[in-house]
Amino acid sequence: MGSGLKRVVVRAPGKINLSLAVGAVDDRGYHSLATIFHAVDLYETVTATPHDDLTLTVDSDVPGHIPLDGTNLALRAADLLRSQYDVDEGASLHIHKEVPVAGGMGGGSADAAATLVALDRLWGLGLTGEELRTLGSRIGADVPFSMLGHTALGRGTGADLTTVLTHGDWTWLLALPGGHLSTPEVYRRHDEIAEAVGRQVPEQPEIEELQFQALSGGDARLLGRTLHNDLQSAAFALHSGLEPVVEAAERAGAFGALVSGSGPTVAALVEDEEQAQEIAAQLMTSRLVDSCLVVRGSAPGASVLEES
Repeated sequence: MGSGLKRVVVRAPGKINLSLAVGAVDDRGYHSLATIFHAVDLYETVTATPHDDLTLTVDSDVPGHIPLDGTNLALRAADLLRSQYDVDEGASLHIHKEVPVAGGMGGGSADAAATLVALDRLWGLGLTGEELRTLGSRIGADVPFSMLGHTALGRGTGADLTTVLTHGDWTWLLALPGGHLSTPEVYRRHDEIAEAVGRQVPEQPEIEELQFQALSGGDARLLGRTLHNDLQSAAFALHSGLEPVVEAAERAGAFGALVSGSGPTVAALVEDEEQAQEIAAQLMTSRLVDSCLVVRGSAPGASVLEES
């Protein structure tokens, strides 16, 4: 075993959820989901080099705490790959982060996705994309999508993926209001709210057909009207700063805005970068957010940048 490579560099994208429909809880305690994943051009870049052990260092363009112990998804991915295929080699991993930390954008999952691709090359395992995505699904439901990229329908826990064809360009303003939301806590609050209002939670949630039409037709206005997140009311309840950001972005002219995933990042679909900057200026002036980022949608999945 071993490829003879001394350095492999792989990047994988963060994501937003254009729709997130939450269904009933299965016998393992997981909610059934239907979601439209949409990769954006903020990337986690993993550099892997040979080492006797598994080590990790991180540098970041975004604030937030990043664990360097066994709870880090990149190290978990490396451990899983090594144990699954009886690898006796190690690796030194370095992550450069661009995806907001704990923002509902799958940054940790992108770390794991890039790590699996990089170590497959470094260790000469020769796994297929499907094998790597299957392994990644054991780390987290968002990991396989970060490998696949672009736009995809996710079912089950989100790891059962079908590519969704899109046309046109998609420009997003990501508004970061600060604070942190725990994904399990957001789901718990979602369940409490559904029970309190007597809402019947479907066994198999579905995505609105209009959203697929908007994506295939490149219709940003229609897509903006179809943005939907079943977790949004729970996120609003747990983070008082979120609802004002969504409302302000839409008042300022965004085609639509929503909390991405379990939050707290707010994604606003806009016409172009100029409009994004105008809305960002309004949100910053109003002190509703800590920072803003302008990104493009339907970015490619995990890809090898360098190997030598």
